[in-house]
Amino acid sequence: MSEQHPSAIDQPPAAALPVSESFFSLQGEGKLTGIPSWFVRLSGCNLRCGWCDTPYASWNPDGAPRDLSSLVDEACATGARHAVLTGGEPMIFPALAPLSHALAARGMHITIETAGTVSRVDIACDLMSISPKLSNSTPHAGDPRDPDGRWRRLHESRRINLEALRALTAGPWQHQLKFVVAAPSDLDEILALLALLPPVAPTDVLLMPEGTSPAPHASRDWVWQACLRHGWRYCHRLHIDLFGNTRAT
Repeated sequence: MSEQHPSAIDQPPAAALPVSESFFSLQGEGKLTGIPSWFVRLSGCNLRCGWCDTPYASWNPDGAPRDLSSLVDEACATGARHAVLTGGEPMIFPALAPLSHALAARGMHITIETAGTVSRVDIACDLMSISPKLSNSTPHAGDPRDPDGRWRRLHESRRINLEALRALTAGPWQHQLKFVVAAPSDLDEILALLALLPPVAPTDVLLMPEGTSPAPHASRDWVWQACLRHGWRYCHRLHIDLFGNTRAT
């Protein structure tokens, strides 16, 4: 287990990736919401969000190595024209690059879901979906999953990497910045971060209420009102509406 990119799954061979799950579903978040897509969720993450909705790919990463050719064959067999490479944090795995290029060579549109803490220039990507982690993501002191506070310290030190965010927002792909928000105080943090990045179009900034169930009015009204004020997009979770908080959706 490396200190920089810790995972409970050993790094697989160069021609394989640790996969928690892969499935065919509708894209549930962001600009491409509703589009049929093949997803592969890589298992392992360099962060530990307190509210993480995929703990099986971060806090307790499960799954097994899959060779790249089997993943490409599975993606193509679905008939999907869109592929979503997600995690965990997919950018920590070197074999992400050959997988992305192999899928692109089959004519697939590639979305990469990342927290923006690691930048890469060797990947094929059409939409870089960046979710910078605000301070609301840091595990609370006393989280039973982190008894000695190690992950709280590591997460807080890693969650914002300005160099990586600047590179990803300036890359040769479309991008969206998707912020998970929990309280109106998060807005000042978002504005401060945007001021440190290359100019980002307001329509490329998405606000998504935190939670694993449909957001109640009280926790979403201030979000859509902020979107109106700043010209940002409101981002809901279609897959939660359709399937609930279940795996492989």
